[in-house]
Amino acid sequence: MRLKSGLFIGIFGLIVVLLGGWFFTIAIALLTYLALLEFFRMAEFTGIKPATKTTLFSCFIIIIFSYLEVLGLVDREISNSILPICSVGICTWLLLQPKTGTISDIAASIFGLFYLGFLPSYWIKLRALQSALNSTSDGLALGSLSNSTGLYLTLTSCLLIVASDIGSFFIGKAFGKRSLSPISPSKTIEGLIGGITCSILLATFFAFLFNWRNPILIGILYGILVSLMALVGDLIESMMKRDAKIKDSGTFLPGHGGILDRIDSYIFTPSVLYYIIIILKYFN
Repeated sequence: MRLKSGLFIGIFGLIVVLLGGWFFTIAIALLTYLALLEFFRMAEFTGIKPATKTTLFSCFIIIIFSYLEVLGLVDREISNSILPICSVGICTWLLLQPKTGTISDIAASIFGLFYLGFLPSYWIKLRALQSALNSTSDGLALGSLSNSTGLYLTLTSCLLIVASDIGSFFIGKAFGKRSLSPISPSKTIEGLIGGITCSILLATFFAFLFNWRNPILIGILYGILVSLMALVGDLIESMMKRDAKIKDSGTFLPGHGGILDRIDSYIFTPSVLYYIIIILKYFN
């Protein structure tokens, strides 16, 4: 059952990334909707009462407006205004309840909006990043990715996360002795090194495959970045599960736990990668 669920997740992810457009956007919205329900479930285990429905709706709006922005149908300033406007709406909703919200209620709601609305929306922006951003200059700049598109970056980033997870699991299981963090005792420093190494090797392969300039340097930096961002996402969710005293965020995927358990490594990567590319373009 675990293998079947894993294959289903992989095939589903590949299809929606390849299709792009509204298919990819709705898939992101659906996954974040289910993951946010699991996140709020964890929060409720700790006694927190978040603004569930309001935050769910707000996350949906952020994701939809992100796609409208990349289509050119909505100005960037309008799209960027959705996060603060929705934050105010969530706080107002908690304020108007018969039993007014607490600091924890507000914090969990706003973090949920950021964590599973704003951050995942950057997969849409990354997927839409096209070679129009290319540069012809030399050195470590956006020109190093001159033959790539948003599709390539999205696919390779997802595959690097998978490679990092696989590498850290098997290397950690075979050679792991030193614990990486008390948050997740099963993770080891040796596993971290193995995950980063696998991510670097695959990133370097893609750098040569897509004929990026400085392929070895780009492969090393790209592999390290994605692997570390995946680790941060994994540990953040482990920290929340530890606080809620639960093993899995849910039971949606047989053998894999909840949706949040599967996408936690994918949450922080797109925004960091997207802005690194934008910054390199700016200084290029």
